[in-house]
Amino acid sequence: MSNSTAPVVIFAYRRPVHTQKVVDALLMNPEAPDTDLIVFVDGPKTPAEKQSIDEVLTIFSSLTGFASIDVQSSRSNLGLARSVIEGVTSVLEQHDRIIILEDDILVSPNFLEFMNSALDLYENEEAVASIHGYIYPIERELPPTFFIRGADCWGWATWRRAWQSFNPDGRDLLRQLEHSGQTRDFDFNNSARYTEMLRDQIAGKNDSWAVRWYASAFLANMLTLYPGKSIVQNIGSDGSGTHSGNSTEHDTVIAQIEVMLSRVEIRESRDGREAFEVFFRSLSDAFRESRIRRLMRLVKKWWLLLFPLRS
Repeated sequence: MSNSTAPVVIFAYRRPVHTQKVVDALLMNPEAPDTDLIVFVDGPKTPAEKQSIDEVLTIFSSLTGFASIDVQSSRSNLGLARSVIEGVTSVLEQHDRIIILEDDILVSPNFLEFMNSALDLYENEEAVASIHGYIYPIERELPPTFFIRGADCWGWATWRRAWQSFNPDGRDLLRQLEHSGQTRDFDFNNSARYTEMLRDQIAGKNDSWAVRWYASAFLANMLTLYPGKSIVQNIGSDGSGTHSGNSTEHDTVIAQIEVMLSRVEIRESRDGREAFEVFFRSLSDAFRESRIRRLMRLVKKWWLLLFPLRS
């Protein structure tokens, strides 16, 4: 084991208020003074965004509390996918491990301890792709830590050896999934819509790097370690993000107790996977009910327009 503190990378854009909260939460970790912070700030899409991006840069211009701070800003807008892919790749050319946050991911005070310890614990396990900090708002009790096949994207960590499995070619990933007949498993027994998301990425309807990271690890039969209770919280589902709407379905509360880490068998957790499927199906059911309600409201609206009530 290297027993070293991994650098933390933050990908930021035009949300200074969110970014400040992320930094403040990170500084609450006792390991922050020994941690190198690397920040990638994407450039503006329009001139109107320049002011908010400058405010983000100002946060880091006078920031202290980390071992070092390296800020890299782009003059043009790369988009989140390109920023993450190029940024993670470049950092892992210099470091053998990395912890990744976006500008809307709050962390618990023991986030860095958990991530660094897990990176040490599974460093040489080729079957382990990454460590994850977020867990869905699942009602059932989960193990303290457990593995799920694939990879994830809200407060995560990985190693150079695992990131080498990343395949940015969505078409190739979809071909492999379909050719091997694994789309049902990829979609958690058809409870989630990841294959559709990958098809949309290929068609240019989204630019998700995360679905390609998940597919890459999934096809390589690699696993991600999850905590039984979330040690991060996404605060970006408030309409402020480029790729996030106004939604509360993934809201979770950061665990108030320390998540205990111990070595577990490196295989996918049956209980964990079943819990994920139940959660995904609940989202699908809620989505269908919402569509039905919207359709009924639309029908009622047009009915009243065509056949107005007579007094």
